[in-house]
Amino acid sequence: MQLNQASRRKAKLKCALQGPSGSGKTKSALLIAYGLCGAWEKIAVIDTENRSADLYANLGPFKTLSLEPPYSPERYIQGIEICMDAGIEVIIIDSVSHEWDFILDYHSSLQGNSFTNWAKALPRHDAFVNKILQSSAHCLCTIRTKTEYVLSEKNGKMVPEKVGMKSVQRENLEYEFSVVWELDMMHRAKVSKDRTGLFGGKPEFIPTIQTGDMLLEWCEMGQDAEVPITYEQMLQMIRTCATISDLNALYYSYPKFQQVLTSEFTARKQQLNNIVNQPNQP
Repeated sequence: MQLNQASRRKAKLKCALQGPSGSGKTKSALLIAYGLCGAWEKIAVIDTENRSADLYANLGPFKTLSLEPPYSPERYIQGIEICMDAGIEVIIIDSVSHEWDFILDYHSSLQGNSFTNWAKALPRHDAFVNKILQSSAHCLCTIRTKTEYVLSEKNGKMVPEKVGMKSVQRENLEYEFSVVWELDMMHRAKVSKDRTGLFGGKPEFIPTIQTGDMLLEWCEMGQDAEVPITYEQMLQMIRTCATISDLNALYYSYPKFQQVLTSEFTARKQQLNNIVNQPNQP
């Protein structure tokens, strides 16, 4: 455990677009995706909506991966890995609602105590969410919503009144995303969460390629993320240190290797000491 200076690093966007059927989630995601990478060939849609992404093939030659039932978290994870292996820069998961429906069905099929059975179901869902968050690609997730109504009294009559939209996904999933939009039937987006500061307090709008441009600029702010050093790379760096001062600098730069490679650091230090103390030959 170590304190570090806070610094803004470049990021990969993780966002969600939620709305009812026909609200334009898929097309909006595609336009934003193009703004993020500028190349249709670098965009892939993991499609659980009966190949609905193909309806937008006129936009450009983006890739599709049709996911058929069962919509298990593991199959979504496999789809994400296929996209990453293919060098895809923006992954659209259309939609993540099918995954949660699968988890609910799986949980209800388990025998025994319903409460304790969540310990079997939720780790599978958490693995799926973590795969999205840890992906090296931008990820845009669409989420189905259901309209909720309550009965209210107006002019002495009880009439249904719409009170909001309920996402077909695990409650509080929106906490995991940097941006969450709610789309209406006019394809207008209203931000419900915004860590970027680009959309908060602004009127509803129709997402375009320029929306993706704005988000890309935000993602590119800051330093490049550090590339993790492997154990083997660290060994090679120790062996090639030419001076004790270089070795000490390496030791303190990578605290996580100090304990596991103590013997290697000590051995190299002794080698360097022997070189320094070796008498000059005539």
